Amino acid sequence: GRVNSGKSSLMNAITGQNSAIVSANEGTTTDPVRKAIELLPIGAVMLYDTAGFGDVTGMGSLRIKKTQEILRKTDLALLAVDSTLGMGELENTLTDAFNERNIQFITVFTKCDLADDINRSGKYEISVSTKTGEGIDKLKEMICSLYLEKKTEQNEKTLTQGLVKKCGIAVLVTPIDESAPKGRLILPQVQAIRSLLDGHAITITVQPSELEAALNMLNKAPDIVITDSQAFSFVKDIVPENVPLTSFSILFAGYKGILTQALEGIKAMDKLQNGDRILISEGCTHHRQCGDIGKVKIPAWIEKHTKKKFLYEFSSGGEFPEDLSRYSLIVHCGGCMLSKSEMSFRRKKAAECSVPFTNYGVLIAAVNGILSRCTKLTY
Repeated sequence: GRVNSGKSSLMNAITGQNSAIVSANEGTTTDPVRKAIELLPIGAVMLYDTAGFGDVTGMGSLRIKKTQEILRKTDLALLAVDSTLGMGELENTLTDAFNERNIQFITVFTKCDLADDINRSGKYEISVSTKTGEGIDKLKEMICSLYLEKKTEQNEKTLTQGLVKKCGIAVLVTPIDESAPKGRLILPQVQAIRSLLDGHAITITVQPSELEAALNMLNKAPDIVITDSQAFSFVKDIVPENVPLTSFSILFAGYKGILTQALEGIKAMDKLQNGDRILISEGCTHHRQCGDIGKVKIPAWIEKHTKKKFLYEFSSGGEFPEDLSRYSLIVHCGGCMLSKSEMSFRRKKAAECSVPFTNYGVLIAAVNGILSRCTKLTY
């Protein structure tokens, strides 16, 4: 919404915490403020409090650019409208931007305690007061309702839907090495386990060194083996050819809607020339280790496979280059930390620039000569 429309107060009211600074001065929010909450029945939700539109200060254009970047990853927008001012040209421009990007939105009329009582007749319109708390719980219910409605309309699949039947067996290979976070599993592994449990499948989780023993203990072949892509070279020789095999990264490529483009994009790897520039992009930001998959392993696998040398650039987190024209190939992670909207934006941007776009799991399967085998059962 526009500056001083009550966005920060609204975020604080929804989260029940003072996450965002609130001030009567215009332009208080600069970079987007984000806060993770659990909003049931949706689950984990990331809220972004953005800089206000209409900021006429010297930093205004930069703040608006940051706000527009957030739209790339937005599944649902809350348009904050000051009830004392009502809808104006700026608000209409924002609703046009939401519609253009196919972003569902709720129009939230803030500061209703200061305005005359107005009947909000729209299905997704609501009046709230962060001062009195009026309408906040109803807004949360509206957010959940809209999310579930969208999910039903799109008939959205889960990460592993259709891969394992009820009471079927899935073996997950999760290496615990120097790159594994201490005391926990990484997000793709956790989401795969939850998806399989939702489908009432039986999950067996092992490290690569115990995979053969686990398979021998079963009285029948598992329905699927899902492995960390980095373990493909080891796992492929242990899992029988008649047992479906894939990776967490390839599953996420299908789930995020980039698998078709990733399979087409990997064909460009064998056409690369010495000195070509490759972008390696990750959706999360983490401390780079000596054996980092993005900066070390992926380049090594590409050069071993092609027997050529290339130039590499790297992006992480929310960063993604505006100009993709200088790249001959983009290799992206699975995108577990990015929304489908953001992954779709990156996929489409690469296509518009005619730059081949693939992902970690697809590339690693390709260099191991098992790409066809590992993508038979995915979306």
